[in-house]
Amino acid sequence: MIAVTDLVPIRIFSGLTPEEQQHFAMKAADVRLRTGDWLVREGERSGFFVLLEGRVQFTKDIHGQEYEVQAHGPGEFFGELPNLLGTLSGVSIRAETNCRIARFELQQLQELIQESAPSSEPILRKMIERVVLAQRYAKAVPKARAIISGPTDGTMTQEIRSFLAGNRIPYIWQVSHGDLLSTSAQPAELIVLVDGVHRLTNPSLRALAEAFGFQTKPARNRYDLVIIGAGPAGMAAAVYGASEGLSVLVVERSNAGGQAGTSSRIANYLGFPGGISGDDLSERALKQATWFGAEIVMTRSAQSIEPEPNGYCLSLDGGELISTRALLLATGVDWRRLEIPGIEDFLGRGVLYGASRTEAMSVSGKKVFIVGGGNSAGQAAMFFSDYAEEIRLLVRGPGLAKSMSQYLIEQLNSKRNITVERFTQVIALAGENALDHIVTATHLPNQEPLVENRPADALYVMIGARANTGWVPAEIERDDKGFLCTGRDVQREKGGRTPFPLETSLPGVFCAGDVRHGSIKRVASGVGEGSMVITFIHQYLALERPDIPALG
Repeated sequence: MIAVTDLVPIRIFSGLTPEEQQHFAMKAADVRLRTGDWLVREGERSGFFVLLEGRVQFTKDIHGQEYEVQAHGPGEFFGELPNLLGTLSGVSIRAETNCRIARFELQQLQELIQESAPSSEPILRKMIERVVLAQRYAKAVPKARAIISGPTDGTMTQEIRSFLAGNRIPYIWQVSHGDLLSTSAQPAELIVLVDGVHRLTNPSLRALAEAFGFQTKPARNRYDLVIIGAGPAGMAAAVYGASEGLSVLVVERSNAGGQAGTSSRIANYLGFPGGISGDDLSERALKQATWFGAEIVMTRSAQSIEPEPNGYCLSLDGGELISTRALLLATGVDWRRLEIPGIEDFLGRGVLYGASRTEAMSVSGKKVFIVGGGNSAGQAAMFFSDYAEEIRLLVRGPGLAKSMSQYLIEQLNSKRNITVERFTQVIALAGENALDHIVTATHLPNQEPLVENRPADALYVMIGARANTGWVPAEIERDDKGFLCTGRDVQREKGGRTPFPLETSLPGVFCAGDVRHGSIKRVASGVGEGSMVITFIHQYLALERPDIPALG
């Protein structure tokens, strides 16, 4: 409990009457921190803090790297700026030593400013100092963590762009090899300079991840729970599993977010009335999971699952063997491929699957075609409409009503440069080094088919999902499209234990998110399943003798 004697030595309280000092002492929360504890993290709601004992360190995440901003000692205060501006904390605050801190809410901060001149003067002056400090940092922050030189198209280029976009890493792309990157670089080579230090030639995603400091190898050889896939379902399970005491490893082949991470704007996710991009949501989830202690390895793929005493052995590409008591398959889905002869030749050269925010500038002033009638296609069209000259949404069926949310349909109708073309398919592509034309066929009812050769700068394909389950053991039941069956949909032999909800036909192997048979393909649903599955995993782990069968 905060006493008046704790506040009297602090300048912003020293000019108050004893009654006023007592009032603020009664309103304060008494916060005790041990060395290394977090007081507040960047992006969280902040209080108004007065440091009574110890020292705290301010750090800021800049392009995925943590920088120390400043430190504070006894008698200093902080948190007034985000409180008065109604914003979240722009920095993280951590105890450098054992600390005791008085925390006040916005109402008490406003009382100090409005009712006491001796208190308001130092608070307002400190606000100005911090704004000046923010200006200095704005000028000092590097524009990008990576300088990339070489071809701007091709499969490798697209993979690197997707990786950087999915991990919110800013980069600069220059077509020719400049002095900074050259020595013996060949024109066709892709050169990446990371943080001005690491120079990589035609790098793999794993080499790129390691250069940026991402973890690519498990730190242990045994876990309570291994999660395959870091999409919404996998990340939710990591947060809830780690927060409830399980040792959790997440294995992700590319970057956190899954298919949802490529969405330019998710407008109907609960709690974000202004919408949120897929990569922003993924970044928040990734931080939250790691804060709770989940371990996340990037650019790694699961190759096989084998039973072992008290669990399973998971084989990763690269040769690592990981033991786990339970397993969650949250691999999500891949974009279904557009079946057109020669389309593979144009991947990364005008044809792309999915559409992240980083693609926006590449379509500025151009004619763009989007194939698909679902929410992902609609969100991409809306986002690109502020950049592209013209957007054509190609839909095989009679319209969007059956596959797209009504709010998105209304938004599309309000945009002058978006046109929805019904009963239309792409049947051919053309171009020398990159896409420059597409051929479409329109089959309107009771009319002759209309075949057109049309100029096209880019073609984005978002035509539904295919299950990413080719590596999963054959003993796990699937539906006819490859999605994994769970719970009541599992056909077990008579006398066997009834599977828990979200448990597959292999005991202790669970499934959540888009890869699950019967799942609702929405971000919120994936998050819900990932959160809920932890309860059933706990129930499974509590069984005296888990019934793990032999495979093969």
